[in-house]
Amino acid sequence: MAIALVVFLMGTRTYRYDTKGHDKNPFFRIGKVFANAAWNLRTTNAVRLGEIEAQGTLRPESSQQYKFLYKALLVPVGSHGEGGVCRVSDIEDAKAVLSVLPIWVSGLVYAIACAQQSTFFTEQGITMDRTIWPGFEIPPATLQLFVGFSLILLIPIYDRFFVPLTRAITGRPSGITMLQRIGIGMFVSIICMIVAAMVETKRLGTAMESGLVDKPKETIPMSFWWLVPQYMLLGVADVFATVGLQEFFYDQAPNELKSAGLSLFLSIVGVGNLLTSFLISVLEKTTGGEGKDSWFSDNLNRAHLDYFYWLLAGLSTMGFVLYLYVAKSYVYK
Repeated sequence: MAIALVVFLMGTRTYRYDTKGHDKNPFFRIGKVFANAAWNLRTTNAVRLGEIEAQGTLRPESSQQYKFLYKALLVPVGSHGEGGVCRVSDIEDAKAVLSVLPIWVSGLVYAIACAQQSTFFTEQGITMDRTIWPGFEIPPATLQLFVGFSLILLIPIYDRFFVPLTRAITGRPSGITMLQRIGIGMFVSIICMIVAAMVETKRLGTAMESGLVDKPKETIPMSFWWLVPQYMLLGVADVFATVGLQEFFYDQAPNELKSAGLSLFLSIVGVGNLLTSFLISVLEKTTGGEGKDSWFSDNLNRAHLDYFYWLLAGLSTMGFVLYLYVAKSYVYK
């Protein structure tokens, strides 16, 4: 860290900052678009939009999206002169913000699935045989390293083999689009939840066969390697969806709001974890009761994490279908 700090400070002496000039605050500019459009919502005058389309300033597919925002091009009702009129670039920025919100919503279920790697996947690992060789047992939380292994292994493969191969097929410099990359990752997360449910069913069956159902502190004679595929699949999903989401929100955010674009990605992770907690709380109350073990019983051998994983697989499928719908109509900035 000390060496990194020295290198960072050396770089600050030669770094060149962009000159922003005296342009208005981007949040103010975009907010003004929504305000003017709402103010002129009942206005039927579309002359300015027609003139702009005729001049070729707007792409045909772009001008058809969120057409109500073009009301902001008109002089606000009750004002005098052109001072309150928004620019076309301001409207395009406002449209960019609106366009990414459906993608944000459809990515929440993916975040819920990813949250399991640091929670219930670890709970499963606690009950299983984690011996790598005699005398050495891997800690359950350390099983997450297999996600890291997947990333280290697959990102170079993606860059060096997958991208050139798909580039030759599609003719795109990136091989596939950002939305296609995200979609592949979401699909892999569905497969991950299905695999996790099947492994948990196997674990519960092994506990029953070994007579360990009511002995939650005993190690089930089932190797932790059974959990590795679901960790690896989450790593594959990260390579596609997580990296793709970061790239998408950064690239598609207005130029002056790139950091806000990255915050949209981070908020998917945060809200996804919050929804996971909410979902678990609801299921804890609805599946448990007096004398009845819930899906998340403290005795994991009497719990039903397999049901929960199947539920997440179903929710992920619904989220994936929603994503396909909104991605199909998305127009890149």
